[in-house]
Amino acid sequence: MQAVILVGGEGTRLRPLTSTVPKPVVALVDRPLMAYMFEWLHGHGVDDVIMSCGFKATKVRDVLGDGSQYGISLRFVEEPDPRGTAGALKFAEEFLQERFLMLNGDVLTDLDLSAQLAQHESTGATGTLALVPVPDPSSYGLVRLRGDRAVEEFLEKPSADTVLDTNLISAGAYVLERSVLDLIAPDRNVSIEREIWPALVDQGLYGYVDDDAYWIDVGTPQRYLQATFDILEGKVRTGVVAKLGEAYLSVDPSAQVSGRAVPPAIVGANCTIGDGAHVGSLAVLGDDVAIGTGSIVERAVVLAGARVGEGCVLRECIVGPGARIGDRSQIIGGSMIGEGVMIGADNVVARGARLFPGMEVPDGGLAFA
Repeated sequence: MQAVILVGGEGTRLRPLTSTVPKPVVALVDRPLMAYMFEWLHGHGVDDVIMSCGFKATKVRDVLGDGSQYGISLRFVEEPDPRGTAGALKFAEEFLQERFLMLNGDVLTDLDLSAQLAQHESTGATGTLALVPVPDPSSYGLVRLRGDRAVEEFLEKPSADTVLDTNLISAGAYVLERSVLDLIAPDRNVSIEREIWPALVDQGLYGYVDDDAYWIDVGTPQRYLQATFDILEGKVRTGVVAKLGEAYLSVDPSAQVSGRAVPPAIVGANCTIGDGAHVGSLAVLGDDVAIGTGSIVERAVVLAGARVGEGCVLRECIVGPGARIGDRSQIIGGSMIGEGVMIGADNVVARGARLFPGMEVPDGGLAFA
């Protein structure tokens, strides 16, 4: 089976994490974001993957290689300019088989692709959209189905006073027949959501509903952290669960832990956790991270090569690769620290603040109330 993954966006909502690293290969727990999708696809018999890239495509290729480490064959297509979701698919037309999957590369999910494919075949569909229910549908465009699972209508994000009879949203996973490509004009920006799906209503477009699937769009700092916590807690089926084991704790043998690591947590290779320091629960330390004496890291991600001084508090935050956090500083409240940022002692970074690569903060230079 073949899949096309759209990863052409710049990941602006995840900056500064994506200021220096393309979103598809941003680290999520212990592997690139895209690795989760490859592992999920491989588990459902997908062995041929085409990535439709735009932003920093060379860096994506350098990290992911030819896909062999994930059990797939991986090829790359680079858009010459932004073509939209359908335009990107059209640009990859020469590589596509008679039936293929189209996927949004921003998603972490474990939905049952095999069952979606089986429904697609049984209905004789031209396209089958994976749909998931959400508790609060007011923030999404919605999909209404008929009794035979054919798509009846697409609803724009509803207003607050709208009475809704559906809570189904697109999960960003589609089974398509090659004939769909005939509906897409070449060499221009085309939206599959706004232009192609409406044209396919009553023309073989169906919805597959997976009530039990985990699904999240890893597109904002809050959802990046939530996806991290859900992976650590095993709420989504991934290869990380086996690594954590029954103790929900993975500490690399090369790590030096004088303080405590509290599950669920992952501590990478060559990390050091100083005396009296407390890492976890719900914490990830990338490789070569140092946590100073008496510091606390919980509900937080500290990426490779970062250094955290003594007596610090890191909570509900993301610290980028190679960043330096001075003694007694606090990084809290959804804040993000970009790659290589230098923060001196006695600083407080809070309220979702974002410090971008190249920034340096002197001792006591920041104090969010």
